[in-house]
Amino acid sequence: MLVVETVVRIRREHASGKAIKAIARDLRLSRKVVRKAIRSPEAVFNYQRTVQPLPRIGPYQERLDVLLEENEARGRRDRLRMTRIHDLLAREGFEGSYDAVRRYAARWRVTRRKDAGEGAPAFIPMTFHPGEAYQFDWSHEDVEIAGKPMRVKVAHARLCASRTPYVRAYPRESQEMLFDAHARAFAFFGGVPRRGIYDNMKTAVTSVFAGKERVFNRRFLIMTDHYMV
Repeated sequence: MLVVETVVRIRREHASGKAIKAIARDLRLSRKVVRKAIRSPEAVFNYQRTVQPLPRIGPYQERLDVLLEENEARGRRDRLRMTRIHDLLAREGFEGSYDAVRRYAARWRVTRRKDAGEGAPAFIPMTFHPGEAYQFDWSHEDVEIAGKPMRVKVAHARLCASRTPYVRAYPRESQEMLFDAHARAFAFFGGVPRRGIYDNMKTAVTSVFAGKERVFNRRFLIMTDHYMV
């Protein structure tokens, strides 16, 4: 089964103009599987492999650790993307997928930072291009409805460039309300920005790790795949 993250990546790269052959090569998938991910209305689907691959990181773990250490020592602007590290490993005979390297690197960073006792540095961008991004978060507000005090959950969406806000109140903070708020906000804005910025809200994030590493909720990822954000 392809995980949601891989299906989303395939669709985004194809939408940006990348060829199916190139996507299949970079992700170590067949072109048939890539085409199915692009054409399927679902964000998750099953496919049967004729041969189930064995774990391949093992013999290359020490080499991958060296590449990750060297990459971490570089300046932020000079660091290699994980696709490049996968390519370097493949040139040395590694036959595993990009996803295997990406998952290992994510665990490696978490372990390294925990061992070093480091906190992840925070960088907050202050300027945005029109249509580049939006922010979304929840708040709770105490209101009076029909003479009765009650607490409501309020969805806040805001365009990062113009700071145009959209606000809507709901009886609770659930995924159904999350999806409805996004649909109404995008209709109000007249379009969908290229990416979304979220806090670690429980309707989107399942687990939080060091730095930017997150495990997102499956249904939330399906929604972002639908809007291509």
